[in-house]
Amino acid sequence: MSSRPPDSDDPRQFWEARYAETPGYRYGTEPNAFLAAQRARVRPGSRWFVPGDGEGRNGVWLATVGAIVTSLDISDAGPAKSRALAAARGVELDARQGDLAAWAPPDGSYDGVASIFCHLPPPLRAAVHATIVRALAPGGLVVIEAFTPKQLEYQPKHNSGGPRSPALLYDAAMLRADFAALEVLSLEEHETRLDEGPLHSGLGFVVSGLFQKPAR
Repeated sequence: MSSRPPDSDDPRQFWEARYAETPGYRYGTEPNAFLAAQRARVRPGSRWFVPGDGEGRNGVWLATVGAIVTSLDISDAGPAKSRALAAARGVELDARQGDLAAWAPPDGSYDGVASIFCHLPPPLRAAVHATIVRALAPGGLVVIEAFTPKQLEYQPKHNSGGPRSPALLYDAAMLRADFAALEVLSLEEHETRLDEGPLHSGLGFVVSGLFQKPAR
């Protein structure tokens, strides 16, 4: 999860510095609103994966509603803060440091994937989304929210963050193509008001999608 993915060649260093900033959590400790709206779809004991989970707010929330959660972030500081937040909430979270470029779970590993503001360069984005499709069990869900190119118009006026590079922004057509093997339950580009810590606050423009893998 990111406010501004780096334009540099060292995203790990960028996010390490960002998540090591104190005090507090740069993106808050409460879940993304679109993810939280899917509460009824998260079955107790279901297996969820959260890519680019940053400081853990979304992974920890999934754990609090009964999911078994694996959270991955490229930094070391993010998972450390994720584990601290999970301990404070009294839940278990498997928070790992790792690079999505090397992520290769067995097919059918997860009942759900929550990709929240996980902005990736186009080749990596396509590869990771393809891996997500394979990693889903039949009936599994993808909950995804990301900034669209229109967010570039919002950045000068609001403090809602987002990538500055158009190549890192997503839209509905892109997600529909990436997840063509899945059923579209909902997919919308829309304005939203973010309240996600000091770096995601104010009006923004996002794409929100809910996809499901066909059952066998």
